[in-house]
Amino acid sequence: MDALKKEEHYTMDDIYVLPDGQRAELIEGQIYYMAPPGWGHQAVSRKLHQAIANYIDSNNGTCEALAALFAVFLNANDETYVEPDISVICDLSKLDDKGCHGAPDWIIEIVSSGSRSKDYMIKLFKYRNAGVREYWIVDPDKKMTMVYGFEKDIVEQYHFGEDVPVGIYEGFSICIQ
Repeated sequence: MDALKKEEHYTMDDIYVLPDGQRAELIEGQIYYMAPPGWGHQAVSRKLHQAIANYIDSNNGTCEALAALFAVFLNANDETYVEPDISVICDLSKLDDKGCHGAPDWIIEIVSSGSRSKDYMIKLFKYRNAGVREYWIVDPDKKMTMVYGFEKDIVEQYHFGEDVPVGIYEGFSICIQ
């Protein structure tokens, strides 16, 4: 009888010893390597971050909108570390020099070819269970945004060019082009 192959289980220590320039996320002890984002991805990220930060600032908000590269430690253990494209954190006590400890209020992931299944399945489940209030999956290839409002158990789909309402901020919406 063949022995079952033992699956590797990684921790934050393994992330911190990756070679310079190697990006990866750690989810439930599994490493997911990440390719550098392309120009289109970064352009969408910049516009979204700018719109959110401007909204927070113009309304004297206390939340922080932070763009990748920014560490989010979803669990109290050392088995999950993610770098969302955009994180909005309203409980500033979760922030320190290493990143965010606990669930951000709102996370946006911009899909790339290498992150599709991770963003649509693995992270969706992980973010919901960690207590993220709202999760957007922005898919430039499909020109669509999926919005998961976990507090109200809402799932909505918007096409690029439509206003996407922000669940954690009443009266605020973003049009993604």
